[in-house]
Amino acid sequence: MVGEKKAREIWYLCRRYTASEALAMGLVNTVVADDQLDAEVQRWADEIAEKSPTAIAIAKRSFNMDTAHQAGIAGMGMYALKLYYDTEESQEGVRAFNEKRKPEFRKYAK
Repeated sequence: MVGEKKAREIWYLCRRYTASEALAMGLVNTVVADDQLDAEVQRWADEIAEKSPTAIAIAKRSFNMDTAHQAGIAGMGMYALKLYYDTEESQEGVRAFNEKRKPEFRKYAK
């Protein structure tokens, strides 16, 4: 969605982005106040419900076809992430966070 360079920034730096930043990057379609979220979702759902169910189904399948291969890649990524969580390096990150200090990841590099 954001392009390879921005995706690398997101993954490598693990920053938190504001709603307006996410909107500017194209990660979200709109930004609303918390107390307006349900109403906005209902408006979108009502508008979609006015459209042809068959046309919507075709559109959904078309979008899903284009990205179906990504499900396998995402599954592999999640598996690798689980393996990482079991490492000492990952535990150092948790300890550092709990102890409110910078992590010392380099001592675990292989």
